[in-house]
Amino acid sequence: MQINDVLDYGGSQYKLEYHDVDSFDGLPAKSCTQSYGLCFIDNKLVIGFGGHKQEWGLIGGTIEKNETPLQTFVREIEEEANMKVLDAIPVGYQKVTDPSGKAVYQLRYWAKVEKIGEFERDPDGGITAIKLIDPKDYKHYFDWGDVGTRLIQRALDINNQSQLDRNV
Repeated sequence: MQINDVLDYGGSQYKLEYHDVDSFDGLPAKSCTQSYGLCFIDNKLVIGFGGHKQEWGLIGGTIEKNETPLQTFVREIEEEANMKVLDAIPVGYQKVTDPSGKAVYQLRYWAKVEKIGEFERDPDGGITAIKLIDPKDYKHYFDWGDVGTRLIQRALDINNQSQLDRNV
C-alpha cells in the first residue's frame, strides 16, 4: 500500500510517501536516516514522551555510521525505553522529500519487547516518560493521519499473528 501526503514544516512543503514493506533491503542505505518502532508488550503499545517537540510518539532514533537500521532500532529501544527487543519485523517506510528534492527514508518496525528494568530516563534526555497504551487509543497521544492509521493497523496485524503463532 502507498499513501501520499504533504507536510508543511517550518514554512516549507515536504512530500511524504508511505509504503508497506516486509523488508528494507531495496532501499538506498545512505538515505535511510531513522529507525523507529511500534513496540508491544503483550497487547500494549509502548510510546515515549519527549523529543524536540515534547510530544508522545514512537521510540527510535537516528541511524549512526556503521550501524544497520535494525542495530539502531535495538540500541534505541534499550537506551530510550530500557527495554529489550525480542523480535522485530519491518512494517513500512516513509520517503520524505524536501523542497530541494533530497529524499530520506524513515523506517518503521513492529517489535515484541520486554522490560529490562524500570524506566528512569533516557541517558541522552530525549525521552522523559514511557507509557503502555491500548494501540486503538493512539490518537489521544499523536495523530499522523492516514500514515499513522496504516502503521497502527499493520502493527496490530503483525502483533495478532505473532500471538497466534505462539499459541500453535
